Amino acid sequence: MFIGIIGTACSGKKAVEKYLLERDFTPLRLQRSDSSGKYFADASSMLDYATHNWRENHVTTCLDRSEILEPFIKRPFFLLLSVDAPIFLRWKRAVVRCEAQNVLPPSLETYVQADDELNPRKLHPFTNSDSPHLHIFNDFTTFPDLHAYLDNLDLFNEKRLRPDWDTYFMTLASLTSRRSNCMKRRVGAILVRNSRIVATGYNGTPRNMKNCNAGGCARCNGSARSGQALNECLCLHAEENALLEAGRERVGDGAILYCNTCPCLRCSVKIVQTGVKEVVYSQAYSMDDASATVLREGGVSLRQHCSPPFE
Repeated sequence: MFIGIIGTACSGKKAVEKYLLERDFTPLRLQRSDSSGKYFADASSMLDYATHNWRENHVTTCLDRSEILEPFIKRPFFLLLSVDAPIFLRWKRAVVRCEAQNVLPPSLETYVQADDELNPRKLHPFTNSDSPHLHIFNDFTTFPDLHAYLDNLDLFNEKRLRPDWDTYFMTLASLTSRRSNCMKRRVGAILVRNSRIVATGYNGTPRNMKNCNAGGCARCNGSARSGQALNECLCLHAEENALLEAGRERVGDGAILYCNTCPCLRCSVKIVQTGVKEVVYSQAYSMDDASATVLREGGVSLRQHCSPPFE
């Protein structure tokens, strides 16, 4: 694994690097700042070295511009980690650092102005969901507290670099939910067999009807709470849409349904009837217990999936 650390000034980038060095990571640097690590004339040489030695653990704090970061982010062994902290705390850290170096510390106003001129956007060029990216908010005042937080993050989990099937399909279910226009909640579902997608679905009104967010479902646009007045709801649920798209024959043996929200009771009945063997969900719903009972009696296993924390 190769971890690149970026972030704002005095946010704790070196503290995170030190944490990794204590766990046998080798520092890679673009300029000679101390006696440790390996040094390279340019970012391209560093990338070549990391690529040929990708089974080893490396860390760097030198990739602070988007133009040199871009080739790294494409590699399957690279994890980009950004660090930030409250600006007042960062200023206090800067004051302590200056005093230790017998340098006149900046005023808070001067520090904030200089920080704004750095333009933090340049330090966080990759925030899209298709790249491994971890954000750390370092408001800790002691190293042990920071280290305990990093331990809980499970930084070295290989799923951060290459998601397992559960994380992969659950991510797709969450992405599918963004197509929903239901006024109550967005839900997405992915029907899978043999690690291949059979069908997808998201919740909304039936075909050719006015969309929910355009007033197509009076129940969802009214005052009904979650789980109430479902008999008045015109919206098809994500699970229903996925099952209808597939049809019973295409569901087949051993099908798994991934949902970003636990299925409701009415969807659970249909899941059992169509022959799905397992349901994996991310977020809880108000009918979890009732749905779990139906699925269990119907021979469908139900489990909740949790991805590694990303901040």
